[in-house]
Amino acid sequence: MLAVDTNVVVRLLTEDDRAQSARARAIFERETVLLSKTVLLESEWVLRSLYGFARGRVAEALSRLIALPNVVCESAGEVADAIALARSGLDFADALHLLSARPAGRFATFERKLARAADRIADLKIEPA
Repeated sequence: MLAVDTNVVVRLLTEDDRAQSARARAIFERETVLLSKTVLLESEWVLRSLYGFARGRVAEALSRLIALPNVVCESAGEVADAIALARSGLDFADALHLLSARPAGRFATFERKLARAADRIADLKIEPA
């Protein structure tokens, strides 16, 4: 298994550098690739903020990525649920934070919008910070 960095994911999804995109594609074709939540989190931010991808386009790209047969995604269920929540308007990072917090049972935030959105997450109590 081979874990990859954000830049490999971004090259694969954007194909903005011919040589590096080909190398990224080759990695995903020949290796079993581990995608960490942190790499996916950063990839979403890069695609949206630096490449101007709309949230829906990012969600679709990440969905296709984690569905590749040779990809192992850290916390795959949480990531898939976060992508689904992002499709419905919640920020991907916020969704992933909330879903990852489930084992704690409680989540504190100063962000009111996030606290309201957290109502969509079962088994997680939001507390004011």
